[in-house]
Amino acid sequence: MNDPKPSLLSVLGLGTAILLVAGNMIGSGIFKKISPMSASLMDESLVLLAWFAAGAITMLGAFTFASLATTTNEAGGQFKYFENIFGGFFGFMYGWSFFAVISTASIASIIYVFAESLNNFFALPVIFQQYQDISLGSIIYPFKNATVKLIAVTTLVLLTLYNIRGVKGGGWLNNIVTSAKIAGILMLIIIGLTYTQPVVSVTSITPMAPMGTDVSALLQLSAFFTAMLGAFWAYDGWVNITNMASEFKNPTRNIPIAIIAGTALVIVLYTAVNYSYFQVLTPGQFAALSKIDGTIAAVEVARTALGSIGVLVISVLIMVSTFGATQGSTMSAARVYYQMSKEGYFFHSFSKVHPTFRTPYISLIGQMIWACLLIISGSFDQLTDMLIFAAFIFYGLGAIAVIKLKNQNALNITFGYPVVPWLFLILCIIIVINAIYSRPTESLMGLCLMIIGVPFYIYFKNKRG
Repeated sequence: MNDPKPSLLSVLGLGTAILLVAGNMIGSGIFKKISPMSASLMDESLVLLAWFAAGAITMLGAFTFASLATTTNEAGGQFKYFENIFGGFFGFMYGWSFFAVISTASIASIIYVFAESLNNFFALPVIFQQYQDISLGSIIYPFKNATVKLIAVTTLVLLTLYNIRGVKGGGWLNNIVTSAKIAGILMLIIIGLTYTQPVVSVTSITPMAPMGTDVSALLQLSAFFTAMLGAFWAYDGWVNITNMASEFKNPTRNIPIAIIAGTALVIVLYTAVNYSYFQVLTPGQFAALSKIDGTIAAVEVARTALGSIGVLVISVLIMVSTFGATQGSTMSAARVYYQMSKEGYFFHSFSKVHPTFRTPYISLIGQMIWACLLIISGSFDQLTDMLIFAAFIFYGLGAIAVIKLKNQNALNITFGYPVVPWLFLILCIIIVINAIYSRPTESLMGLCLMIIGVPFYIYFKNKRG
């Protein structure tokens, strides 16, 4: 008799779940996004309000998807929810978008920031400099920043191999790194709140002029929502834990708790740390920082408050933070393609589970290969501009799913119904419309990437028979 096909193991607890939510959210954005947000708004109160508002909207999403998480204990997250509620097409379109841009471009972007920080920290030698001008269609420069790309690719390969060796080990690594990240952010908060010197200019920074009073209220509102896109990038990742539902103990109870608790923790940390940033530098100085390539706001705050020691400490914190976010995303995202393949909506080999380690190893490897190609191409920055646009289309669809299930009396546990899902849906629509208005090129490219998935859906549907 043949051995039964190996399956994923349900071994992770509630504590790991909460730290995984926080770990997926805390990446590079919290250290950088205050600069472009200040450039858009030029007002400390408005920037802080944008962080708080983005956090409140994120919490609405957390409540919405916590409701959906009570409906299944299978892996796959939003793919599984949409397939169950709206049918295979909507589930596949989410999974395709997740693989093409939402997840892999995010992984590539975050691990690239880690590699940049590591490279700057150790001042590693430049490689392939003589080939940096070689391009594919004057768009992709594979040898540009080759040292950083090599570090990023090597790190991602090693992380993938580590995650193949077992989900429990991946969970422990996430717990250790996320705890270190939280401690580091608390340290940043303390640095800002205890800073007693007058706010001074940072070298080579000239504060930008504030927005004119003749700007219409509509344009100011659009600028506010555009600034929030930066905060949403920093908050993104709260829903990723749902991808791993089948590997948690009592998932229909523990995952909703983890989504809400982990998101609330990060909102408090983000709002407090941005307030502390403004105790050291002004909005004008942060806005000027956004014009200087390679400058990270948190590093300049630490430099101003503590000098070279502060730069060293924050550089290490950024490395730990981006490494941890990559670990959490790498571990959780691969479960979407695993579940898609298991149900015939993706390449068959992606559903294979390692017979010894009980992990979706082909899914992890396939994700790694695509993310590495994005790193080498250098195109992930442009893709991440589309990420929030694409993500909020599917967040809105999640709100519709809750409303539909509740109307059918098919959802027993809801959080804040009907106000929460309806308000979240309206806000998702506003954010998507504003993204189309303020970032038309990126939005159009994001839609094109989704449309490219349609023939793949037809192929997999026909293959399923």
